[in-house]
Amino acid sequence: MKCTVVEAGAQTTVQDATGRCGYWDVGVPPSGAFDDFTFALVNAAVGNADTAAGLECVVRGPVLSFDEDTLVCVGGGVTEATVDGRPIASGEVVRVRAGATLDVGPVDGPGMRGYVAVQGGFDVPRVLGSRATFILGGFGGVEGRPVVSGDVLPLGRRENQAAPGSVASLLPELAHQWELRVIPGPHGAPEHLTDEGVQSLFAADWRVDHRADRTGVRLVGPMPGWARTDGGEAGLHPSNVHDSAYPVGGIMLSGDTPVIVGKDGPSLGGFVVPAAVIGADLWKVGQLRPGDTVRLVPVTPAHAEVAAAERRDLLDAARGLTDRRPHTVAVEGAPDDEQPADTVRPPALADRPADGHHPAYTIRRSGDRHLLVEAGPASLELTIRVWIHLLAEALREAGPAGVLEVVEGVRSVLVKVDDAVLPLPALAGRLVELAAGLPDPAAVVLDVREATLPMAFDHPEAHEAMRRYQSVNPTAPWSPDNVEFIRRVNDLPERDDVFGVVTAATYLVVGLGDVYLGAPVAVPIDPRHRLVTTKYNPARTWTPQNAVGIGGIYLCIYGMEGPGGYQLVGRTVPVWRLIAEDPTRDPKPWLLRQFDRIRFVPVSAEELAAQRAEIKAGVRDLDVKPATFSVAEVAALEEEASEEIALVRAHRRAAFDAERERWVS
Repeated sequence: MKCTVVEAGAQTTVQDATGRCGYWDVGVPPSGAFDDFTFALVNAAVGNADTAAGLECVVRGPVLSFDEDTLVCVGGGVTEATVDGRPIASGEVVRVRAGATLDVGPVDGPGMRGYVAVQGGFDVPRVLGSRATFILGGFGGVEGRPVVSGDVLPLGRRENQAAPGSVASLLPELAHQWELRVIPGPHGAPEHLTDEGVQSLFAADWRVDHRADRTGVRLVGPMPGWARTDGGEAGLHPSNVHDSAYPVGGIMLSGDTPVIVGKDGPSLGGFVVPAAVIGADLWKVGQLRPGDTVRLVPVTPAHAEVAAAERRDLLDAARGLTDRRPHTVAVEGAPDDEQPADTVRPPALADRPADGHHPAYTIRRSGDRHLLVEAGPASLELTIRVWIHLLAEALREAGPAGVLEVVEGVRSVLVKVDDAVLPLPALAGRLVELAAGLPDPAAVVLDVREATLPMAFDHPEAHEAMRRYQSVNPTAPWSPDNVEFIRRVNDLPERDDVFGVVTAATYLVVGLGDVYLGAPVAVPIDPRHRLVTTKYNPARTWTPQNAVGIGGIYLCIYGMEGPGGYQLVGRTVPVWRLIAEDPTRDPKPWLLRQFDRIRFVPVSAEELAAQRAEIKAGVRDLDVKPATFSVAEVAALEEEASEEIALVRAHRRAAFDAERERWVS
């Protein structure tokens, strides 16, 4: 069976319900249907398995025809769908005869996205375990892009399908005014925001910005009430933190702008997350339309657990596992009322002081499906980074049922769970047990690699990104020249000295997936090479693929074209291979690993273009050789050059403070 796309609509993509799992730690987002609740309902209506793929559309849905009779169901923001001109209702299963035309119609509100489920699903190839389209990454769905008119999409087999049935009564109601239930934290008062700042976050009526898409939904409202003046080594702005993983639905403060991380959002970044949308309400984020208003309603973990159980019950009804009459599922410890929670964060699930070679650490909820472990002080300490790595590896090796993602940050690790299988308190207890058995990170020697990469400093594409930003924030202190800003904030004599420091440094990869697809976040091993800067506020909307930038004390190579906030210094070669049609050919398309060492060699823009073309063609690879890394190596360096390192740090801190004062004045 085949489906022909007669007209593609504005942006129609193939998606599935769950998206990709297990690649968040290298910067591959889950993708999948943004309103996964509606998608799951219409998919179940036509009898499909949970893994079947359907279509997601915005603004204007597609026009489709089929070469055989088939069952279809539409939902979400679709209100004017027709089959050969006859209206069809959302949530109702309709038989479309061979040769007939399904016109999904406009998606013009309320709601932002519409969904089409077809019996058997769309049988496009799986990439990294899913058929979901990730447009920014260029893979999944139909060649990694929206469908276009004339596409012919194969449909899957219909054997062993559940009986179809209406889900019209189960579809959620769409609106222009929304309430999103959230769990406060993992960040908050008094470290990052004031108590009043937290209260303001939840008291405001936020407006959905026009910059709302699958990567994230920006909200417009009051300025955050910061409890500090800057992020220290993480950056000049108080929103800056040492790179830490985000949950989907996490509300990060990108500078002064709240952004709800979307299904195609970044996994790792350096911004405060004061709240996260609960799993039962994530579908609403996919239906937020520019101009809609949003109230963030804090709830307790017990409320979130009740909501999750009710959601599972509704989906069971749609799948025919019950009599399609949803009922309330009792949850142990759930509250008897539906009053919102206090705006303070729930208590930490674990809070351990430093003990011997074990650092102090806390374990907090990051929403209702993630835990965030944060260790040590809010500064870069490579001993802490190695401890975090050892903890993440111990959890991966233990492999408890229900753990879906383990993502390492600079001083943190984020763990995603299947909340129906593994309760967060139980996972926290297991992490405490694993942490107690970790070896001394100061005595560990890691087998790594050293990669030598070409760098075209002052690359024209980097300057194009700076130029485009002029229309966003022309008075920003890093405009019009990021490199001059880095020079000034580090009080270097000449602009070229910035490039000299980057070339002299050996960088250590301390995170992957910062701005997607295996993009490394790295820090100079020698503290004398740690330039200090800050991230854009607000962030750029466009960054060239493989641009190289510095934010805080960290360097990042952008894995793909997209948004970003690091101060740009140049461009290098790809750090991600193109994914082949057969995913077994490239099981690990990311080219760098945790704790790899990176050196840069200056080249011209023309030389870089030739090397980039060779890597993309598969006739050239990264220049790598075996190496090791240990904390002892860094300790010896810091002891040998202690006085000079102290002078450099003090000098740069003074320049940093002076720049911050210029901002204030």
